[in-house]
Amino acid sequence: MRAARIHELGSAEAVSIDVVETPSPGADELLISVEAAAVNFPDTLMIAGRYQTKTPLPFVPGHECAGIVTAVGVDVTGFVPGDRVAALAPGAFAEYAVVPESSAIPVPEGVTPAEAAATWVCHLTAYHALRSVAQVEPDDLVLVLGAGGGLGLAAVELAVSLGAKVIAAASSTEKLNAARDRGARHVVDYAGGDLREGIRAAVGPGALQVVIDPVGGRWAEPALRELSWGGRYVTLGYASGEIPSIPLNLVLLKGAIIKGLEIRTFAQHNPVGAARDRAEFTELWSTGRIRPRIHARYPLDDTAAAMTAVASRQSVGKTVIEIVSSESR
Repeated sequence: MRAARIHELGSAEAVSIDVVETPSPGADELLISVEAAAVNFPDTLMIAGRYQTKTPLPFVPGHECAGIVTAVGVDVTGFVPGDRVAALAPGAFAEYAVVPESSAIPVPEGVTPAEAAATWVCHLTAYHALRSVAQVEPDDLVLVLGAGGGLGLAAVELAVSLGAKVIAAASSTEKLNAARDRGARHVVDYAGGDLREGIRAAVGPGALQVVIDPVGGRWAEPALRELSWGGRYVTLGYASGEIPSIPLNLVLLKGAIIKGLEIRTFAQHNPVGAARDRAEFTELWSTGRIRPRIHARYPLDDTAAAMTAVASRQSVGKTVIEIVSSESR
């Protein structure tokens, strides 16, 4: 099979398209013929060697894909060859990927492979953050930082579905318009102005119940300062490239709760919440009300270009790699 691979850490230019052996599923695994895979910002950090964990070289990047089950392990009971699935799948930028049965989900009728690949990880991460970690209630004021990216837009859309009032903060008019389209009541351009002033102009000082932050950097502390007493701050990642330092006296004075969410280990540490969230999100997804915004599509041969586009943080929504198996050419 053909696969995008990283042989040395660096920029996206380090990606090469190699011919490697097609993997075989283990006892509790599925082999998926990948039709589409989504590029997420952590993928760009991993190839640069800047992610929280390091992957041994060489490796196939990507963690989110959709396709058709072609083989199943002997212990698999929920899927059969021919099923359409989306999956959290390390090594997604390839013609085939092996994933645990527990990491796959059936794709609802009418959802394209690109839409399925662009939905699963970001939307489920956002749902966990809102539902289990921040415990968002109807009418909560929720600030979403990085609201124009894949995870940010998912958080806006899902917070609205939970009955929250959303303030979307992003760095361009195009991104803010996309957040409005997903239901944000207020928008703040933090590239061209003061974030705290923008929040206060929208909802007043110290009014936020929740902050959802996949960005970090210089925007974290101003957002924390606008929490109401007992507010919840959820850190999801550092797309800005900077891990912020937070003055702990702010947490003390505000009675604030700061929590982190790492999607790869969430189910391990909170299996009950993860199962509930997954069931609720799957039901919501099946209604057709959840649709990702796909910014751009690339073939597998242009994986480096796709990752460069995401690393530049210019994408609005998700960037997708569409894959045609060499066996079907």
